[in-house]
Amino acid sequence: MKSRWDSLLITTGCSEEVRAHCAAVAEIAGEYAAGTLVDRDLIETGSFLHDIGRSRASGVDHAQARAALCRSLRFDERVCSIVERHTGAGLTADECSLLGLIPRDCVPERLEERIVAHADNLVRGTERQSIERLLWNSSFLPARIRRRIFHLAMLMELFRE
Repeated sequence: MKSRWDSLLITTGCSEEVRAHCAAVAEIAGEYAAGTLVDRDLIETGSFLHDIGRSRASGVDHAQARAALCRSLRFDERVCSIVERHTGAGLTADECSLLGLIPRDCVPERLEERIVAHADNLVRGTERQSIERLLWNSSFLPARIRRRIFHLAMLMELFRE
């Protein structure tokens, strides 16, 4: 699926696989945005840009690094926030600090942030995965983070069309 964001994603080092992943996330996010009072354009933009510059950072710091890239490109702060808070079900400021990241709250709060984070959780590469599979594959994560992912999934089910 070609998007209006393809040229920017290519310029920032995103491979065809990353662009396909972003398109898959956008498609699933659209299912959760249908019929709700959310900014669909913001969700689409956040979905396509959540992995912007993926070749530059791919570790635990990737969400903050990608949000910084979006800020340097002067994107709306709401887009930057989606990018910064998309990983799993986010990280608290304390968790960020313990991981050597900027100690800021990166847990998705607004509905648009939650939709993109959840949609990203449901996509492995370009394939849709169940929340059960995600949690199984995340068994190495602390229980509090797995619970946060599960709670986000349950909340998002209220919005799926």
